Amino acid sequence: MRLSNVWFNALSEGEDGNLVTILGRAGLQEFIDCGKLKERIEITWKYEPESKGMPPAELASQMEEVQEAIRKAMEKDKLAILTAVYTGSGEKIWNFYTRTTRVFCERLNEALASFDLLPITLYSEIDADWDEYLDMCDIPHTD
Repeated sequence: MRLSNVWFNALSEGEDGNLVTILGRAGLQEFIDCGKLKERIEITWKYEPESKGMPPAELASQMEEVQEAIRKAMEKDKLAILTAVYTGSGEKIWNFYTRTTRVFCERLNEALASFDLLPITLYSEIDADWDEYLDMCDIPHTD
């Protein structure tokens, strides 16, 4: 299976009325169909927002570094795939689908070892049908 690097952008509104940007990955039907990535892990980083709910520029840059470190660690052998990134309303959320939460967490610790302690939380659930991803894809795409 070939992992797509095609992404789409969408805009939404958080419960507080602030802007939320959505970065979603396209071209993942083969991964949905294979049935191996049944667990969804959500990594959330809450922050003090600037205007319109976005993170300050320096923090946004740090979040990008963290995202890239995690994505590379998880996708090198397709243990997990980053499917969506939500940013706004005082939080950044990364959604991954993985084969196993236990190994994901071990690799996450390795990927983040070079960073100072980060204010992130993790949530995990079984989502064998990729319901969260498919719901996200129903959002109108913007270029």
